[in-house]
Amino acid sequence: MSELVRVAVDAMGGDNAPEAVVQGVVDALNASKEIEVLLVGDQKTVEKCLAGAQYDKERLQVIHASEVITNNEAPTVAIKKKKDSSIVVSQRLVREGKADAFVSAGSTGAVLVGSQVLIGRIRGIERPALAPLIPTTKGFSLLIDCGANVDAKPSNLVQFAKMGSIYMENIMGRKNPRVAIVNIGIEEEKGNALVKQTYPLLKECKDINFIGSIEAREIPNGYADVIVCEAFVGNVILKMYEGVAGALMGKVKETMMSSLKTKIGALLIKKDLKKTLKAFDASAYGGAPMLGLKGLVVKSHGSSNAKEIKQSVLQCIAFKQQNISGKIAETITIDKKTTAGSEEKPAAE
Repeated sequence: MSELVRVAVDAMGGDNAPEAVVQGVVDALNASKEIEVLLVGDQKTVEKCLAGAQYDKERLQVIHASEVITNNEAPTVAIKKKKDSSIVVSQRLVREGKADAFVSAGSTGAVLVGSQVLIGRIRGIERPALAPLIPTTKGFSLLIDCGANVDAKPSNLVQFAKMGSIYMENIMGRKNPRVAIVNIGIEEEKGNALVKQTYPLLKECKDINFIGSIEAREIPNGYADVIVCEAFVGNVILKMYEGVAGALMGKVKETMMSSLKTKIGALLIKKDLKKTLKAFDASAYGGAPMLGLKGLVVKSHGSSNAKEIKQSVLQCIAFKQQNISGKIAETITIDKKTTAGSEEKPAAE
């Protein structure tokens, strides 16, 4: 049996914590024998949630943390002051090599800040990026960045494209993934200053399959496997995605229950409709990995239910086994050496 993947999970983070988090962890343990979970939070509270649950107790350890960081606290201040919080304790476990990954549905700011300070960036990575999978008509695409860097530089976006390509190829099995940058048109000359400066850099990048610009309306059609943007744009896309999906689901249900005729029709197509809607269920993909760190960090939605927590924990398995951090580090190191070599070469006289 291969070495277990150790995942530190913030039991106290999220709108539905700790109950949904604990249930998600239990479900993940029962779904895979390849993981060991370090469940971090108030010990009495966590153990109360675990009471009566069926799982392999040898693969679950509760680690006490007396404090909780809330969404209302300034992330940098909270990380410094609340050293015994479930987020900070979990991140230390990764830094010290006691855990391979960290999963949290808690404060996004605290997770982002703490992960960079305590776990650290891969050498050569300018900025880590949050990269969730979003459903499309062709399966799913990776949106990078969606929340970590609202003021990014062109060189940041190039690294996002490379990290996203590595993730999609090695974790999701997309060979030579198509990379596109979010723009207001497909023409190369369109876009704001950041897009115009980044486009030629991506075009010249030989280790990614850059296909040009993608407009927001084409994202759901799956025209690209890796969708590159800075976090402001990415977060707007993600939230709009979630809002439209929720609104459409509501209208479909409303229509189907509006009359006897539609209720009969709903019964006839119920099975097929469930299958279709399941394909567009973002929770099936788990949380958003934070690419560019020395260890894996997965940020789940604040409103995550047990299913999303389960998937967030399980996605850590492939990340560890495929050594994604190592592959990203190797790619960036090669880039730095190539750049340094070209800079050091004396000009012809």
